[in-house]
Amino acid sequence: MTTDLDRTAADFALARPRLFGIAYRMLSSVQEAEDLVQDVWLKWQTYDRDTVREPAAFLATMITRLAINASQTARARRETYIGPWLPEPVDTSADPTLGAERGEALELAMLVLLEKLSPAQRAAYILREAFDYPYDQIAEIVQLSEANVRQLVSRSRKRLAGERREQVSTDEQRKLLATFMAAAQEGDLAALVELLAADAVSYSDGGGIVRATKLILLGADKIAKVIAAYKDSFWTGSELTFAETNGGWSAVVSRAGEVFAVISISASADGIDQVQWMLNPEKLANLSFSS
Repeated sequence: MTTDLDRTAADFALARPRLFGIAYRMLSSVQEAEDLVQDVWLKWQTYDRDTVREPAAFLATMITRLAINASQTARARRETYIGPWLPEPVDTSADPTLGAERGEALELAMLVLLEKLSPAQRAAYILREAFDYPYDQIAEIVQLSEANVRQLVSRSRKRLAGERREQVSTDEQRKLLATFMAAAQEGDLAALVELLAADAVSYSDGGGIVRATKLILLGADKIAKVIAAYKDSFWTGSELTFAETNGGWSAVVSRAGEVFAVISISASADGIDQVQWMLNPEKLANLSFSS
């Protein structure tokens, strides 16, 4: 016999992948997204569910509104973050719970760009581009008029497109990443410069916990010189593997069986235009792959 609690749990379990997918894209943090999902579950258990006609829509509304509020707090915390802040990577090969009916707004470089949007803009863009919500439903969720929502999404598309080149295929991205890592291990300045776009950007996120470059590096020459300078200290005794993160490929670097770095790139026809060095151990703790 199916009880009310059984139905409550079943409705939530069905919606959970999308709830996590929305929260992660809003907050760029696995743990913060999981916390929001748990918060929604607790609220759902005590809510007057007889008043809810469509549980999935109701739960999506609940987590989006919570995520908008949480993102405002997160943004304030990041103002005091030590060094460049990067999104927390997630292993998309082992974790299907991102609810990615579409892979939009998931790539790490895109999550960096999404930080430039207001919380409401970000929510509207994610709901439309990643989950294909109709505008009238987005308007209800973010509590704005449909006309305003259409304008938010349109402006967000234009702003993001203006700051992002057309990306290479996933296969090409992996080939470039492997070649880039080989050049980094060798400290091959010429090869690194050749692979990087002239105006490439490199971010290193150590969070003040581990040693990392606290400035954003700009330009192929400067990035290549820094990588070459740290060749021995970074790569000695390390093991390199590759894993699928955020729908693309990343290099996973471990030492003595413990992952200490995840390196991601984005690339266009001009070469590698962004390198992300995730070194913060707190942001590597939730990754499920092993070295």
